[in-house]
Amino acid sequence: MTDGVAVLGIRHHGPGSARSAVRALERLEPDLVLVEGPPDAQALLPLAGAAEMKPPVALVVYPPDRPGLGVFYPFATFSPEWNVIRWALHHRTPVRFCDLPQAISLADRELVEQDEPADPIRLLAEAAGEDDPERWWERLVEQRADDADVFKAVTEAIGSVRETLPPPPLHEARREAYMRSAIRQGRREGFSRIAVVCGAWHAPALETLAARNNDDALLRGLKRVKVDATWVPWTASRLAYTSGYGAGVESPAWYLHLWETQGNLTGWLASAARLLRAEDLDASPAQVVDAVRLAEALSALRGRPQPSLSEVTDATLSVLCGGESARMRLIERRLIVGEEMGTLPEGVPSVPLQRDIEAHARRLRLRTAADERTLDLDLRLPHQLEQSRFLHRLRVLGVVWGQLLPQPAGKLGTFHELWRLGWRPESVLQMVEAGVYGNTLIDAASARAVERAEATTDLSQTAALIELALLADIGRAVPRLVALLGIRSAESTDVAQMLQALPPLASTLRYGDVRQTDTGALACVVRALAERVTVGLGPACVGLDVDAAQALAEDIVAATQALVVLANEADGGSLVDAWWASLEQVVDRREVAQLIAGTATRLALNAERLSVEDAEARLGRALARGTEPADAARWIEGFLSPKLGGSGLVLATSSRLFGLVDTWLTSLSADYFAQVLPLLRRTTSTFSRGERRQIAERVRTGGSSVLLGASDELDAGRAALVEPIVLAILGIER
Repeated sequence: MTDGVAVLGIRHHGPGSARSAVRALERLEPDLVLVEGPPDAQALLPLAGAAEMKPPVALVVYPPDRPGLGVFYPFATFSPEWNVIRWALHHRTPVRFCDLPQAISLADRELVEQDEPADPIRLLAEAAGEDDPERWWERLVEQRADDADVFKAVTEAIGSVRETLPPPPLHEARREAYMRSAIRQGRREGFSRIAVVCGAWHAPALETLAARNNDDALLRGLKRVKVDATWVPWTASRLAYTSGYGAGVESPAWYLHLWETQGNLTGWLASAARLLRAEDLDASPAQVVDAVRLAEALSALRGRPQPSLSEVTDATLSVLCGGESARMRLIERRLIVGEEMGTLPEGVPSVPLQRDIEAHARRLRLRTAADERTLDLDLRLPHQLEQSRFLHRLRVLGVVWGQLLPQPAGKLGTFHELWRLGWRPESVLQMVEAGVYGNTLIDAASARAVERAEATTDLSQTAALIELALLADIGRAVPRLVALLGIRSAESTDVAQMLQALPPLASTLRYGDVRQTDTGALACVVRALAERVTVGLGPACVGLDVDAAQALAEDIVAATQALVVLANEADGGSLVDAWWASLEQVVDRREVAQLIAGTATRLALNAERLSVEDAEARLGRALARGTEPADAARWIEGFLSPKLGGSGLVLATSSRLFGLVDTWLTSLSADYFAQVLPLLRRTTSTFSRGERRQIAERVRTGGSSVLLGASDELDAGRAALVEPIVLAILGIER
């Protein structure tokens, strides 16, 4: 202690540093404790002493008008700052945060982001010839049994590093100036034994107080913004997240083990064995003994006083996991990183929307857990329907808690939803940010949906918002959304946008029965939109390049499926008839992109709106001698590609179509064939294995000659000539 001030330079989230800091406080008996942290959250410090407060937790400081810019200060059970704060509260010793306020840092974020302070631990490890700074520091400090003079040694080492580096960046210099001013303030108030707990990097700058005038100059006239602060639950896996005072750790669960057991190697390996056995994997007590011996032997070979995480993981992978990385990943997730999530006491500040969301989550039995889990909802069950609506409302607000997954195999009805749930601490800030839209979830979701719709002129985005609003059952927003859809559709001249809007709208109409929502107000707008698409489709298919034709063809396929759904609605049949008539006109227009013409032909054939004979005639025209081979190949791609509603099965079942393609291929010159081969390979590569086999079998058995009607007898010579070409197109090796 110098002039009544003891500076304890620690490693953030270091269990050895925490143990040493608490012992130092017991010896020093300070009358004031200063901790590196945000003074903006000073009023929240007493909550750290609550019995219900269970780390990992974090302080978050944020501007109320832009909560997304919030800065997190996480604490684990083994964090030195957490243990120092708890010690001070228990001993009724005044404790204060002494870092530069976030009200200043957030006012000049650009300067903060430009500052990249050096990593002293990495520099020290390199000087010691170590390539892993994390493990080096762990062996040197965190696993120490004797902490005598550890803070003095760390400060001297960091001081030596700082002497070799340029002066700290401006923001870092201001932080250290503010810390020194906090020490001076404590002295002025009459405190005689002041303990300062800060990151080891700052310790040399606080050991000796610089001239007050210099610090005042650094801090004079700084801008501030209004900020709020609160506690939030945190997760072990997020302790590596860099924010606030920055440093995280790669192995939180391992550090917790060091904190609770002082590095009991046998206990940790026994836990790993129990974890494997719980997953029905072999792990015997004898293997635990062997793993302990191997870790200790590796430590001795490497000249280390005791096994660190490097030796433990090597021994675990070799003995308990048998070299299998999948088993080791399980142990890493549970026992090295961890899945622990903190809890908060009553009385933690929160916005009304956050409280409403948390109340809904409790009522719907949706727990906030750090581990990801899958939720399969049957929308015919009232409770699960409510869960779905709740999660969709969070989607409207942009609160990332649940991710909607694609429909599971075998569950093709509209009454199933599959979600992946995984709570993220930053979701709290997203709730705070969404609080400007309302104090309840349904009010906020309704206001946010309307705002999003009013902010976009994209017709498909407006349609998607209507679908989401109905999924979320925020009916009060639907009239305004439908009105905006009508305005956007009347203003739009972009047929592609209108095509993209039809699938979500058709799905929306389907959800009416399952979700007990009224979609009547939407039906007239959808029908008007479909009519406009039908009228404008032909001209939209003209003059397109390859990429634009591909995108429009995919939109046409999706819109066709949507309009088939609308056929069950009032007047839906007339809409569908008009749509097929429009597609037929597309096929017959010469200037239409060939890919789209082929797609439209196949869609009409699949729907039995076009006979096989008519399809053969159109294919024949597309493959006529005057057609460029590349254009013909694109027509075939549109007709056959499964991505566009086709399949290769038609070549295996239709003799005439197979023959037309065969005749066209055999008539191509070598140069033209080389040009179209990549296009054909792209198409056939999407065929199923069975389809490709059937086509190859037709060629192998001489089906091509029969299909051409040349003879009822097998022309083995002709089949042998064409077989290598077809196999090359299909990508089949003999």
